[in-house]
Formats: sequence, C-alpha cells, structure tokens
Amino acid sequence: MTDLDRRTFLGAAAAGIAATRAGPSRAETAPMNDTTTTTSHAVDMPAFVDHSHLTVIDLPMLSAFYQQVMGLSVLEKSASGETLGVAGRPLLTLTTGSNAARAPRNAPGLFHTAFLVPDRRELGRWLAHVAHNNVPLTGASDHLVSEAIYLDDPEGNGIEVYRDRDRSEWTYVPDGTVKMATHRLDLQALYDEAPKDGWTGQENGTAIGHIHLQVSDIAEADAFFRDVLGLDIMATYPGASFFATGKYHHHVAANVWNSHGQPKRQPGMTGLADYTIRFNEPARLETALDKLDALAIPTTRSGDTVSLVDPWGIGLRLSA
Repeated sequence: MTDLDRRTFLGAAAAGIAATRAGPSRAETAPMNDTTTTTSHAVDMPAFVDHSHLTVIDLPMLSAFYQQVMGLSVLEKSASGETLGVAGRPLLTLTTGSNAARAPRNAPGLFHTAFLVPDRRELGRWLAHVAHNNVPLTGASDHLVSEAIYLDDPEGNGIEVYRDRDRSEWTYVPDGTVKMATHRLDLQALYDEAPKDGWTGQENGTAIGHIHLQVSDIAEADAFFRDVLGLDIMATYPGASFFATGKYHHHVAANVWNSHGQPKRQPGMTGLADYTIRFNEPARLETALDKLDALAIPTTRSGDTVSLVDPWGIGLRLSA
C-alpha cells in the first residue's frame, strides 16, 4: 500500500468518525468527571473485567478475524468453540451451536469489548497493521483518559482497541468522577509515529480493559452494578452510565441508545453470551454475593466462580 493509500484510508476513517457524531455509535460519547491519582493498571483494581464470551454463527470466520486482525492466539479448542488470548492469558471465548440465531441490533447485550494495549506505541502499531490490510474502522476518539479506535467483527460485535494515558494526566473532580470527552483522535499522527517493523500480534500485557453493554434501563443498571456489585459510578451521560473500581475510568459501561425498553436476551442469540468480573479483593466478592442472595437472584457456584444471569439476560461470572 502506498503512503497515499494509507492516508486515504486514514482520512476516510476520520470522515466516518465525524459522521457518527450525529448520534450514538460504538465509540463512547460521555463527558466524565475525580480525586485521587494512582498509577495502577485496569486489571490491578479491586475488581475488573477478565473475559468476554461471544456466541457466533461462523466460528472459523470469527476465529480467523480475531487472530489475523486483532492479533489474538488460540489457547484452547473444543468441538463447539475456541478460547483466544495474548501471551497465554485467556481473553475471549467464541462458541457456536445449532441453535445460534442472529440477535437483533437493538437487543440487550454487547456494545463493545475493549482491548487495552500497553501503550501508544502498541496502539499505533496495531493501527498500521489494520491500515495496511484495509480493515474498516467505525470510530476513533481521544477521551482525555485514553485514546481509542473502534471497529466491528464480521458478525457485528463491537470492538474497541485503546491505550490509557498515565493517571497523572487524568482530571478528577470533587464528586469522585473523572473527566472524559470525545474528541477527534488524529489517526494520521498515530500512524506516522508508529514503528513499521511488522506486526505479529498483540503485545504481552494486552488485556480486556472494559466491556460496554447495551441494556434496557439505566436506573436498573445503576442499581445492579453500583448497589449490588459494588462498582462506583465514574460518569453519567444521557442514556449511559460508566462503572469502575479503584477510580479507573470504567470497567463496565451500560447504555440504552439502541436498546431502551427491550426485552431480555434469549438463549442462543449471537453476541455476548457472558462476561467475567474478577475480584482482586475477595471480601468485595462476598459482599456482592450477600446482596445477590438478599435479592433472591439465583446463582450457581463452581469452585471460586459464581455464575448468574444479569437483569438483561446476559450471563455473568464473578470470580476471585
């Protein structure tokens, strides 16, 4: 690909990003608000999102995409699925079945799975990789706390690839929230700065930084993630809330932009089958379990993992 082609690709991506400003997209559009600063990574917080599990129709096609485009490696295979990750760390499971049926676009479920790369250099290297392979993007934003690029997989599951700025660059306000914005990310500058030394996959240290959900009701999401699971609200926006522990900008986001008032997901729907929240502080998990019991929300325990179905029909695993 010539430099002109690359610039055309990046320019077209930027134009598409600008077009999304007219309404909700898979890129976050939330002004956020903070008080303490730390240097901790997303997965070093008291609780974090550890894993995402998608139900898919075309397993070979989706597996190839997540390997070739997203740079994940297959860690485990079964007759009905695969688990992929980075440097031996499982991040994403893909499964299929005879009852898999494409979910409506407005069904509760996944807005995007967000893969957190170690730094701006690695974000740029991945951008160069997708530019050279003509992979279409759906958005790119500078969120003040992070720089993010968005795309969809071949079955329409949203994906974010992002890097965090150092927490010394974040701005917290007295109510405990963190300031975020959605500014245009200069993809051309990011591309120009990136090494062109051949990209062979995501760097060790890549993790799921957060997961963004489509839900039916924001008040219900606030009650579940804050009051039951013990996450803090780090930002609100019309139709969306952003939740985290450890003053991270968000580990979970929930919006109703496409899904307001929609019924629960049905078994076999494609998209997000379940996601895992891992607790680095076991006492927090026990507190959450006590609250689930008090609300008579059914759970199943297997070893250190507790499984349930969230209020929107999405599977949720809690582990320590």
